[in-house]
Amino acid sequence: MTITEAQKKIDDWIKQYGVRYFNELTNTALLMEEVGEVSRIMARRYGEQSEKESDKQKKLDDELADVLFVLICIANQTGINLEQALEKNLEKKTNRDSERHLKNDKLK
Repeated sequence: MTITEAQKKIDDWIKQYGVRYFNELTNTALLMEEVGEVSRIMARRYGEQSEKESDKQKKLDDELADVLFVLICIANQTGINLEQALEKNLEKKTNRDSERHLKNDKLK
């Protein structure tokens, strides 16, 4: 599915099951909460912290999908087309960084 299709699908889901979008501030707080859950998995599963038994059943793909869901909700409720925004952002990064990383000795 494209990003535009995902935005439509989530908007339809909100209208059918979610009643309405939470306000922008609430969704921002929810986004931070979901990013924290991803961070917890990364720190414990891939980082140096030991993983608690209660965290072992958590799935990174599901937590990343939660982040994406809330991010798309924020985009929808603020009128942002994420597909267009991402294209524009990649163009900006390409213009700014087209040689920067290639010349970075730390990445070799």
